Amino acid sequence: MIGLIFGETEFPKYILKKIKKKYKYLIIDLTKKKVFKKDKNSYSVSIGQFGKILSILKSKNCKEVLFAGRVNKPNFKSIKLDLKGIYYMPKILKSSKLGDAAILKQIIKILNKEKIKTINSNKFTPEISLLKGNYTKIRPNLTDKNDIIQGEKALKKTGNFSFVQGAICRNKKILALEGSGGTQRLLKRVKKISKLPQGVLIKFPKKRQDLRVDLPTVGLETFKQCKTAGLKGIVLKHKLNIFLDKRKCVQYANKNKMFILVK
Repeated sequence: MIGLIFGETEFPKYILKKIKKKYKYLIIDLTKKKVFKKDKNSYSVSIGQFGKILSILKSKNCKEVLFAGRVNKPNFKSIKLDLKGIYYMPKILKSSKLGDAAILKQIIKILNKEKIKTINSNKFTPEISLLKGNYTKIRPNLTDKNDIIQGEKALKKTGNFSFVQGAICRNKKILALEGSGGTQRLLKRVKKISKLPQGVLIKFPKKRQDLRVDLPTVGLETFKQCKTAGLKGIVLKHKLNIFLDKRKCVQYANKNKMFILVK
């Protein structure tokens, strides 16, 4: 029995399709809209109800869990707590100051303390991590390469901030760095400046990244937002990425004269 702890984004739905075919599972649904409520194996739980989460996992003899999707920082003033939640909440509060990914890491520590192991989702979906190469007809030109270099430098400098996975660079200028709101909010902060696409989105894992949670993820919606922002390409790190809807993304990128580069 595998415990699937699901947050926001489309990635959990992809994982569920893969696991349904071969494994027994249960879902701990942490999404705001309770996306998985129709699944008979799904349990809608508040992030503060650790007692309930642990009780569900242990009652089903679930000794392994995986995380998929983004767990947003909760409103700690209105969050529902059970006894275990009250016990563990000070640690969660402390970690929340470092971003959403830090909350997940703290939950992993709690689960480990309760003898529940967290496994990497890539074990079930190795095909969605891209290897090195250029995946589109368009390739980065000299201007693009300079933007990529600047973006990489910016991300290295922000290594101490747990939520920074992305940077947008145009004409050697860093336009925006990813905050705790994720890539979607990052892209909304960038405006198109010309008819021709310019600038790149660099999505690399953070320093000391826990590969069991929060790998940089892109999908078709990311490309549509990049187009709206007037960007020319997306750059990812070899194997350390989650790339959803590969065929559709490559088609969309080619159609809109964008590139996909994996370093």
